[in-house]
Amino acid sequence: MAQPIFEFSAGGVVLREGQALLIRTRDLRGHTVWTFPKGKLDEKETSPQAAIREVEEETGWRCRIEAELPRSQYWFQREGRRVKKTVRWFRMVPVEQVGRPDKEVEEAAWVPVREAMDRLTYDSDRELLRAAEAASGTQDD
Repeated sequence: MAQPIFEFSAGGVVLREGQALLIRTRDLRGHTVWTFPKGKLDEKETSPQAAIREVEEETGWRCRIEAELPRSQYWFQREGRRVKKTVRWFRMVPVEQVGRPDKEVEEAAWVPVREAMDRLTYDSDRELLRAAEAASGTQDD
């Protein structure tokens, strides 16, 4: 039996004025997914560096990290191999729009937080958004 693959990624939950920056992309099965920007660490890159780079590449927004959020870990299958992914997440604020989303992303959109809770595909992303809101002190009850 093949050994599992261990992958490390980083990403950002970007908030401004009651809105969250979401991306629309496709999962491994080709299904539409609304989520937060994230990606694998490049060689010799730190998680914060990777998170800032990935958010900029996938959304066109240069951002600044304000706090670390809870990590996520999950298993999935890719080409018949088990993969364990660990993602370090950061709450961010936008600094400036510097480009457009890369080819991996179909759309990047600022969405009101309440609407984002409905639009996000994964429960884990909704939990992450709640944590980001609580950390920023802008929770909307």
